[in-house]
Amino acid sequence: MPAENHQQAGMPVWRPVRGGNAFEITVSRLVQAIKLGMVTAGERLPPERELADKLRVSRVTLRQAIGALREAGYLESRRGRTGGTFVVYQGRADDRPDAATLAREMGETLHDALDFRRVLESGAAALAATRTLSASDRAHLVACLAASRQRDSAVRRTGDSRLHLAIAGASRSASVAQAIADVQLRLDQLLAAIPVLRRNLDHSDAQHARIVEAILAGDADGARTAMEGHCDATAELLRGLLG
Repeated sequence: MPAENHQQAGMPVWRPVRGGNAFEITVSRLVQAIKLGMVTAGERLPPERELADKLRVSRVTLRQAIGALREAGYLESRRGRTGGTFVVYQGRADDRPDAATLAREMGETLHDALDFRRVLESGAAALAATRTLSASDRAHLVACLAASRQRDSAVRRTGDSRLHLAIAGASRSASVAQAIADVQLRLDQLLAAIPVLRRNLDHSDAQHARIVEAILAGDADGARTAMEGHCDATAELLRGLLG
């Protein structure tokens, strides 16, 4: 299996579809993965059979969802030995409001999302530290940490999001991981619009490193405390945009 598909296979957004309309939920899961940067422009989705099995939907439903997202400009299907379904959606940076405008539009829901994120993500980090992680799991966390240090604003947000979702996945709780993916999506546009300040990036990189180090060392209290500090720092910056 290609490396990109191996990493995507454990994504929280690929958890089984239960209840509601299977087609609509499948479309939502695919869009969530794309908008969170878990599958970026140019990358291929996991094979159809594998993805249908992960989502616990029929291949017919999956094909219908993929077809709808092809028409909407999110995906493209290619034939041949290196073919498959590829992401083509990149979003439009020039259409995004600035961070302060987005924060004001969210209003009180921003405070709720930030509080929810702090509780969830610190708990997930602590839980991940109690798990027996395989060599592959540990290597994936380290690789995500390295990628999250990118300073190019075009890819920084994607790397950050992937690291947080990798930590969520390491918790081995599908419900916790999916809830974190949901709150990340609620805040994604706002987080992506934060002004790029070197000092903030340095601070964030150091916090990420402490979180991952604590998880790999099996230090649940350290992982929780480090993640709480990281979420608090981000929340302070975002709440400041409301002033």
